[in-house]
Amino acid sequence: MNRPPPPHEADFRGLKLSHLRLMAELQATGQLGLAAERLGLAQPAASRLLAEVERIAGHPVHSRDGRGLRLTAAGEALARRAARIALELADAKREVTEAATGTEGHVRIGAVTGPALDHVLPAVQRIRADHPRLTLEITVSTSPPLCDLLLAGRLDFAIGRLLDPGHSRLLHMQPIRDEPLSLIVRRGHPLLLRPRITAADVLDYEWVMPEDEALITRSVLDRLAALGLPGPRRQVSTASFLFTLAMLKASDAVAPLAQPVAESFASGPSTPFVDLPLDLDIRVPPFGLIRRREAELTPAAGRVARAILESGLPGQPGAKPATS
Repeated sequence: MNRPPPPHEADFRGLKLSHLRLMAELQATGQLGLAAERLGLAQPAASRLLAEVERIAGHPVHSRDGRGLRLTAAGEALARRAARIALELADAKREVTEAATGTEGHVRIGAVTGPALDHVLPAVQRIRADHPRLTLEITVSTSPPLCDLLLAGRLDFAIGRLLDPGHSRLLHMQPIRDEPLSLIVRRGHPLLLRPRITAADVLDYEWVMPEDEALITRSVLDRLAALGLPGPRRQVSTASFLFTLAMLKASDAVAPLAQPVAESFASGPSTPFVDLPLDLDIRVPPFGLIRRREAELTPAAGRVARAILESGLPGQPGAKPATS
């Protein structure tokens, strides 16, 4: 009985770092010319590298797709691994440099606004006192862009949420806690003249929030619906924190903001904003510490990550009392 020959097994002994970098860039760009440009190569040199990859792998790793190219299933598999190896090598380079030079490292942190103030800031303040040679880079944004930066190797970890199923397959989140929202208005707002403020009173005014798909807006609308209340009147939608504050200052609008943000910008007699004394129990789902799956943090990044996680424990600066 004749049996079919066994499938060819790739022999990767000839595979070089330049091959892996090219595959990772091809997956990211879908264009040989752009991948070559990112790697500082001429396109003919990138073409030769791609041909070498196919020869070493023993399988086609790409096909032409109009002006670009499409990776085959084998190419996608190799590119995924290549991207992970490239990120690990970049982290290894940083760690070796830190060990060789005696520096305490450089840590790149991403965070959404509330946790940036409530957890990252107090942790950074504490750790800087004990590690003066440690440098930190903080990026504040919404969760999806932070996850993209994390996957691209431009952040060590992020404090946010996994909202995209594609991100959930590649990233892991260690939950910290959920996030209550406060309702903020300008100082001197007509609502503040009332002896008692009700939900109906607040809904008489325009609210400033992000678009409907944003997590904070969905949380507000879901909670109001659960209370049997209509959605607020909205003419302006924005995800910009600065534009929201400008709108509040220039009008009688109301804005739902993360409680730590409210405490920072509306908690003193000299601040231009006031936290309304009305608790509708609006909460955004839990945020957490997000990192690449199966990736190991550098010692410096691990030190900072632990400090941030500890900031959410009872008795620590930045921690909040438990609520029922």
